[in-house]
Amino acid sequence: MVAAQDSPLYSRVETVLGCEIADGVLQVGDQLPTEDSLIARFEVSRITVRRAIQNLVSRGLVEIRRGVGTFVAAPKITHELTELSGFVEDMHALGRKPTARVIDTEVVPADATVASHLRLTKGQRVVKIRRVRLADRVPLSFDETYLPLEIGKKIITNNLKVEPIFSLLERKYGIPLIEAEYRLEAVAAETEVASALRVKQGSPVFRIERTSYTAGDRPVDYERLHYRGDLIRFVTRLARKVSR
Repeated sequence: MVAAQDSPLYSRVETVLGCEIADGVLQVGDQLPTEDSLIARFEVSRITVRRAIQNLVSRGLVEIRRGVGTFVAAPKITHELTELSGFVEDMHALGRKPTARVIDTEVVPADATVASHLRLTKGQRVVKIRRVRLADRVPLSFDETYLPLEIGKKIITNNLKVEPIFSLLERKYGIPLIEAEYRLEAVAAETEVASALRVKQGSPVFRIERTSYTAGDRPVDYERLHYRGDLIRFVTRLARKVSR
């Protein structure tokens, strides 16, 4: 108790609010009391309250929505890059409810990048699928998927709001997914991505290019995935190469 009394005022405010978030008194999406309310409650200055809130922001516990207020933030989802898995599998493993919103499906000529990843000729027709993937009804990822034409034409006959493409490939069409190549970088959300993910244009997102291969090292699925940078973190474990 002495340590708590001796701690800076902002630290005590931060600790109390942090405990209320951890205990569920303040839940994800709840708005924190106003600065004036916190000042009156803790009998501290405005500067003290603001520093406590900023520390909670830095810890990822709350988020400030300009012109609206401060809200309890959703905890970041930790996704381990240790095996090839789809969005639905990942969310189920984390105890989240995955859903999807299909924006559109169309047959398009493959540009140079898509053709290269699917080992096709530039201009060859492919199926393009655009979806928003949600976890517990929160938009988490904006996906562009490209499939070779014959495979893609089969895939889009299914209900892609509820049926994962990976599961369809493997279980319905007998195309096992053996491995995938990932390329991940941090980028600023462009207009279309920002709108789909309900974030401001320019917000940080993870952009992943993933090419999945079936037997015989044949590419069957090329994706451009855009994950919200404020809601997910990627982790992996690497073995050190033995020196000789």
